[in-house]
Amino acid sequence: MKLTADQVLEKLVNCDKILSREGQIKFYLGDVNIVVKQRDVVGNIMQEWLEGWLRHNSIEFASNPNTQMPPDVFLDPNDKTKNLLEVKAFNYRSTPGFDIADFRMYEQEIVSKPYMLDVTYLIFGYDMSTEGIVTIKRIWKQKVWEITRPMIDKKKIEWPINLQQKSGRVHKIRPALWYRQSKKFNTFTCVEDFLSAIEQTVYQKHGNTYRWTWMETTNGN
Repeated sequence: MKLTADQVLEKLVNCDKILSREGQIKFYLGDVNIVVKQRDVVGNIMQEWLEGWLRHNSIEFASNPNTQMPPDVFLDPNDKTKNLLEVKAFNYRSTPGFDIADFRMYEQEIVSKPYMLDVTYLIFGYDMSTEGIVTIKRIWKQKVWEITRPMIDKKKIEWPINLQQKSGRVHKIRPALWYRQSKKFNTFTCVEDFLSAIEQTVYQKHGNTYRWTWMETTNGN
């Protein structure tokens, strides 16, 4: 059967009661098996778990062979321009630490595939006890503009979108605290504001931080 992202979330929460379930991550090697108690492992495994859940429930999907770009899952394998699902997870005791996408790759992707802007992000906030018991505290269903915002970097430079920087260059798009009120920056209110921030970031230059333009990108140079 085919389900939309809304229906996947409804089935997870209301049918399977996932917010009241408990789980563990176990690792077997030779004669030794352990219960994994490192919280960051959960975030890495949630996409694989959700794909297993989709198979178990006979829900049609196709995995994205490009693991560097959203979506993780096509919920309509016959039309890969709609019902696009990206799975993210983070430690609910902390702040979201996942990457949304590589900035340069992402802005190139949405130029050639504008339907990518409609990807639904299914975000799991999880907890793990000291005994390794995993629980899902909350699940959000968001669009990319609802989990991103502007930023001020360590050099007090304002950027149109929240970015990780490495060696003085923009790197990954990072999430906002979308579920709390911010004192400095709120999330974008619509896709147009998000697109404007992407374009402004492409054009923004400061020293050697970013020296390529939107025109160069779309021309493939």
